[in-house]
Amino acid sequence: MEKKTLNKSCCGSKIETTRLVEKNSLCPVCGENGTFVKNITVKHMVLDELTEQVSNNDYFLCMNEECDVTYYNTESNTKFNKQQVKVPLWFKKDANPKYACYCSKVTEGQVIDAVLKDGATDMKDVLKITGAMSKSQCQKKNPLGKCCHPMIQAAIDKALSMK
Repeated sequence: MEKKTLNKSCCGSKIETTRLVEKNSLCPVCGENGTFVKNITVKHMVLDELTEQVSNNDYFLCMNEECDVTYYNTESNTKFNKQQVKVPLWFKKDANPKYACYCSKVTEGQVIDAVLKDGATDMKDVLKITGAMSKSQCQKKNPLGKCCHPMIQAAIDKALSMK
């Protein structure tokens, strides 16, 4: 196991995570490497009637945009698909809406509009215009259980490339 401390999140705390051995991080359906997610996040993301099926182990999130699987844990042999989570995952091909900030329910389209229509030029402008990152509950509301800053920045970059 490898322990790694990540940068400070918008929630105001450092995120410490323990990564499982790499062989356990492969999606059981598509075989691609997943991203580590704590089980508290999975418990808040899956439909209420499925919460009891979430094991006490941490999970991985399949980042393959084509794969139907969302969260999985190969040790407990549990997995959930897109229809079993409460929100669409922004990176899956059919995500609608495509959120940039899950806590404040700000979509990628709203971020792009803030840049193209409202004149935002950076993160500070976008946060002021959209209200993104104002209701920080990332561990429970963001499918990755992490700060949405990188997703918002990606939407800003996408909008700036459209100018």
